[in-house]
Amino acid sequence: MTPAPVPPGATLGFLGGGQLGRMTAMAARTMGYDVRVLDPERDCPARPVASHVITAPWADAGAAAELARGCAAVTLEIEQIPRASLEAVGAIAPLHPGVESVVIVQERARQKEWLLANGFPLGPFRTVRDAASAGTAVAELGRSIVKSAMGGYDGRGQIRVRTATEGVTAFESLRAPVCVVEAFLDIATEISVLVARRADGAMVAYPTSRNFHTDGVLTWAVTPSGVDATRETQATTLAQGIAERLGIVGLLATEMFVLRDGTLLVNELAPRPHNTYHHSERAHPTSQFEQLVRAITGLPLGATAVVRPAAIHNLLGDLWAEGAPDFTRALAIPGVRVHLYGKHEARPGRKMGHLSADGATPEEALDRVCAAYRTLTV
Repeated sequence: MTPAPVPPGATLGFLGGGQLGRMTAMAARTMGYDVRVLDPERDCPARPVASHVITAPWADAGAAAELARGCAAVTLEIEQIPRASLEAVGAIAPLHPGVESVVIVQERARQKEWLLANGFPLGPFRTVRDAASAGTAVAELGRSIVKSAMGGYDGRGQIRVRTATEGVTAFESLRAPVCVVEAFLDIATEISVLVARRADGAMVAYPTSRNFHTDGVLTWAVTPSGVDATRETQATTLAQGIAERLGIVGLLATEMFVLRDGTLLVNELAPRPHNTYHHSERAHPTSQFEQLVRAITGLPLGATAVVRPAAIHNLLGDLWAEGAPDFTRALAIPGVRVHLYGKHEARPGRKMGHLSADGATPEEALDRVCAAYRTLTV
């Protein structure tokens, strides 16, 4: 039986108070919901938005249960939360997405094995549990990337290798009990699809976003992506199929590779708001953050058509090396906005915020946001 919608005025809980939790909490506040947050950092970005913040490690199941008490629904901004904590929440309040779907996605090897078993297209890979197996996998696959199965994102926990010997060394360097060795692919472009799904199975998908990474970290993203209509339909169908098979309630971002021969392959999944859709606040009637609130509360899902092309450019902590950037010149470029996450310490590689821009075309939006970024590097 599908539960009744959770009306505005109720309290929502967030496992995670980073930038994704902050931006989703802001959307929830706009809609009239109260907000509670659990995060290991006392001064997490979502603190100014929440009525109550619990400071505790993810592994503290008691703290997770405390968060759930009094919440009409709980969601997450980070998937790396131990099963015991997820189950502690789920025993008290509706947890979206649910325990099993999060557990599948949160471990890279488990995620890939699940995708393979369910017939979704992947590039060649091997799951390895010792250095010798990593060397063998690289010998079989050729030029590869060795990735730790748990944790490791934004380019961390990943080492590029060419030979079996390098594969052995990479596994030993990562010091992870399980790793995934992924073959290098002939990639034309990278895209993602964001799907929102309610508990009753109602589902909407955002048009594809085209993404560019530097050293494994997203640099910019733009929508419309520019892929052809056939590839757009294939990508949407694929992402919706994964969300339905996983039983996701909330959001699921599916990152994909488009190979030079046109083949579409799944790269990674994320059961939460996603960096590649931060421009949804500009390009679509419903931002990904509002959409997550709608999905977990059972409200009607919002429209996802592109109303105006938009793009984002990430702002990493490196820009703060000599003090806070002067955003004056960036904001002088038409259509540009600055989004800062309220983080108190800037570190190299840390996401501190992003720029967004709209335009008459995707190219114009991307040109504007990249030009704005360049003013910060002078």
